[in-house]
Amino acid sequence: MSGPGFHQHLSQRQTQQMVLAPQLRQSLKILQVAALDLRSVIQEELQSNPTLEEQPMDGVSLDQPSPSGAEEGDADGGADQREELDFTKEFEVLSKIDQDWRDHLAQAGGAQPYTADAAEKRQHFLESLVSETSLQEHLMRQAELVDCPPQGLAAIRFLVGSIDDRGFLTASLADIALLAGIPLADVQAAHKLLRTFDPPGIGALDLRDCLLFQLEAKGRGASTAARMVRDQFSLLTRRRIPDLARRLGVSVEDIQLALDEIALLDPAPGRRFAEDSNRVVVPDVTVEKEDGEWKIRMNSDYIPRLRISQTYRDMIAKGTLSKEERDYVRERMRSGRFLINSIDQRQQTIERITREIFKVQQEFLEHGVSKLRPLTMTQIADAVGVHETTVSRAIANKYIKTPHGVFEFKYFFTPGYQAQSGDAVSNTSVKEMISNLINSEDRSHPLSDQELVAKLQEKGIAIARRTVAKYREELGLLPSNLRREYL
Repeated sequence: MSGPGFHQHLSQRQTQQMVLAPQLRQSLKILQVAALDLRSVIQEELQSNPTLEEQPMDGVSLDQPSPSGAEEGDADGGADQREELDFTKEFEVLSKIDQDWRDHLAQAGGAQPYTADAAEKRQHFLESLVSETSLQEHLMRQAELVDCPPQGLAAIRFLVGSIDDRGFLTASLADIALLAGIPLADVQAAHKLLRTFDPPGIGALDLRDCLLFQLEAKGRGASTAARMVRDQFSLLTRRRIPDLARRLGVSVEDIQLALDEIALLDPAPGRRFAEDSNRVVVPDVTVEKEDGEWKIRMNSDYIPRLRISQTYRDMIAKGTLSKEERDYVRERMRSGRFLINSIDQRQQTIERITREIFKVQQEFLEHGVSKLRPLTMTQIADAVGVHETTVSRAIANKYIKTPHGVFEFKYFFTPGYQAQSGDAVSNTSVKEMISNLINSEDRSHPLSDQELVAKLQEKGIAIARRTVAKYREELGLLPSNLRREYL
């Protein structure tokens, strides 16, 4: 019996699959990105497409042709227009996975004037952006200012590299010394020096060490708060106030004051240097009341306005280009027009979705979060006449400025409950009710989850205890036994 062998053969198989053209992928990306990220996408295209240029004039919209109109009426205008129509047809075929998005290709208008004031405002904003200093940079700058030998500076560098986002060491000093090939005594000395750096508590071994060091740095090393952290940390984390008072031999009032002192400490001193701590949020839409009516305003201040360069239109019209050059310019012009259309369609889509959202959430605009109604993307997709995936893309990374603050678009999409009155109440509104009930409770007799259920039922909202517990945890609120204050 012969052993197994390897065989090669050729075969054909016919399958169907959807392949996204690069320009379709670009269009979907433009729909999804936030306003500031969209600027980066546009700048990349400006650098790679010589036929595109940013609008320098006041009062010219995205899709407005140049005054001379050479593109449509000159020698090659007809052929160029036919190629554009062919490309539009190709785009429609490829975008069947999201048929709603192709509908916008045929829609015109909606572009806002691009004024000199808007250009100046956008440029000032972009020039004002700063790069946040990282935690590692902040610590190493301090290390370079202290009197430290080269071996100690090398040890500090390894220690800084072993600090996580909270500001805690991720390895023991012995392990760091072994990995760095530096004597343990030098690492210990460097760690002692590092602990004197800003922010207080940096380089701690754990949360207990971090809190205790901050208290000692304030000269509170012998306080009740420090004794709690040092000797009774387990009871502290469980907020066992009577047990803490008994173990430390102090009154319940002293324990409560110590807890208040600990609450002012920073449990993660490195978090203030997190990469996204200085992230700028620019609302894509502003909803405000004017003359008794709610108005929706699209924010286009930070989006460069583009047009096709008249220079390249004239080059085609004059007929001086070779076939290869003419084909290249046409392709670049086609790509540029597609980008301009995609930006305009993005703005139109977001505006239409916003309008439909606030047809449902009108009471939110008038009264705030307590009147937020349940809403799904399917409802908005049906109202706008698009697919649900388009709504999902359009609201991703987007923000709305309202009279009650700046919110992510997705904030307005929330399931809910049917109140006894027949009104629909969103779970966001229910969370606010729970938060208000807890904030106004008697601290010496805090409301249990079951009591919160009863309070909500009095408001006509039937909700399970486990759901209340889930919402309370999402709000970052402690259970009743940990909220109790002994006064």
